[in-house]
Amino acid sequence: MFEGKTWWITGASSGIGSALALALSDAGASLVLSGRNEAALKAVAAACTSPVLQLPFEATDFVRIPGLVEEAWSWSEQQTGGVHGLVNNAGISQRSLAADTAFEVYEKIIGVDLLAPIALTQSILPRMIAAGEGQIVAISSVAGIIGAPLRSAYSAAKHGLIGYHDSVRAETEHLGLHVLVVAPGSVRTNVSRNALDASAQARGISDEAIEHGMEPAAAAGSILDALRARRRELILAEGTEAEMVRLRRSDPDALFDILSKLVSGGYASRMNTPEN
Repeated sequence: MFEGKTWWITGASSGIGSALALALSDAGASLVLSGRNEAALKAVAAACTSPVLQLPFEATDFVRIPGLVEEAWSWSEQQTGGVHGLVNNAGISQRSLAADTAFEVYEKIIGVDLLAPIALTQSILPRMIAAGEGQIVAISSVAGIIGAPLRSAYSAAKHGLIGYHDSVRAETEHLGLHVLVVAPGSVRTNVSRNALDASAQARGISDEAIEHGMEPAAAAGSILDALRARRRELILAEGTEAEMVRLRRSDPDALFDILSKLVSGGYASRMNTPEN
């Protein structure tokens, strides 16, 4: 499934993206790696054992995307006959109450987490359809299934990411394409430190749940297993986070009560303490 194929990963310079790059390289895939941090992207590429094309770009530089797709496809045609897989992974999170949050935060997060993957997928989708095969992976979040407190912009974007990819799946599965939506819970990355606060500044501190979360390599392994099994959805969460997803689908009022009590009990103030 992976050997002799080319996979394009956005947000590949760290976290789940870099772990997926290493896992796919180990599985024999050629890689197109994208992200903003060129130095970090170069380090990930150097750790891979398969051919790599580095395509650093700002996710919301929509004007560049058609040209980047052309470059990636031309390179991958020489390697493996085209881009077989796309992982829409780049994203940014948030930690602030909606009532306190500047509209700029919504613009930035929805731009990076929703419009950017839509723009890239829309540009590459006709080529995959013409090829009669392709894999698209959307890295959403548990917050894309529940309305997570302090993450109104992030939840909005990640909910939208699921909706878009579910629609693409419905429209293209009979044409040979496969779409996997992944909803991770807490994974040990810099997502909390890089999250935007109410004024669109990087938060700079992590959460206890993230610090004790799943290792990125374990997350990447589960994602590859889900692709091998042709799964359409992967809830990559355990414990309370997995239970919240279950409640959202089976007993939403129970979940709403839990989340409301969580916030009224001081969740927001606790989250402003380092590693909480």
